[in-house]
Amino acid sequence: MKVKVENLSHRYSIQWAIKDISFDLPEKGIYGLLGSNGAGKSTAMNIMSGVLKQTQGNVYVNGINMAEEPIEAKKQIGFLPQKPPLYTDNTVEEYLINCAYLRMIAPDKIKSSVEEVMEKCSISHFRKRLIRNLSGGYQQRVGIAQAIIHNPSFIILDEPTNGLDPNQIIEIRSLIKEIAEDRAILLSTHMLTEVQAICDYILMIEHGKLVFSGRIEEFDNYLTPNSIFVRLLEMPSVNDLMLIEGIESVEELGGPEYRLRFVNLHGATERIVEKSVKEGWRLDEVRPEKNSLNEVFTALSKK
Repeated sequence: MKVKVENLSHRYSIQWAIKDISFDLPEKGIYGLLGSNGAGKSTAMNIMSGVLKQTQGNVYVNGINMAEEPIEAKKQIGFLPQKPPLYTDNTVEEYLINCAYLRMIAPDKIKSSVEEVMEKCSISHFRKRLIRNLSGGYQQRVGIAQAIIHNPSFIILDEPTNGLDPNQIIEIRSLIKEIAEDRAILLSTHMLTEVQAICDYILMIEHGKLVFSGRIEEFDNYLTPNSIFVRLLEMPSVNDLMLIEGIESVEELGGPEYRLRFVNLHGATERIVEKSVKEGWRLDEVRPEKNSLNEVFTALSKK
């Protein structure tokens, strides 16, 4: 197991920022961290990265307790804050060499580590350029490079595409996907399109509580789980539709339109088509239903 968050709580003065949050990040992939402003996302990320010590609970990274062995735990973690921690008067190469020393990389491996990370982030050709003279997209690449230079198994990225133009966003997305092929990434963003584009899983915090944890497909179907929209021109009765194998409920939407909910969607579309042909219902349209991320986000925000 890569990361385990267990009953995590933190209080500022008398107010709890987060309370009893628990989740696992058991495998490689991109985990989107969502929540409204003030929901507790930054507090959770700062604790998980070792910047802030929690009031209660534990964070384990590859079995290492962050509170008990912070240095060993931090060796497993890469962190890119919302504002990249760049020394803009350094060249790209100078900056990454300093980061390698800070990350306790063995002196004889620093050069190869810097070369490898510059190649991975496509910034080798800017090695001698001052960071202040790079575009926003390339500065973000340098920020990501410092987060992965020590080859961590877990990476936290806070708003990694914030302020970038559309082309730069596409490039950074591609880089993040490549990095996530062999490690877990926790990505915090306010852009739901970003989550839809690159995340495999979603965690959502609201009012300091974890209100959702699951695959992005489950998030899509949160409001209308396992439901299929159908249009049947020869309108059957609800009782006739309830005879379809695996069906849980039928909702009449008006005219020839229905919402069918199933225990499991596997094979449901095929069964609808077969039943329609057999009964002569004249199936005109059939599609699994999904909610927009905005709709689900709004619904969960009010929980």
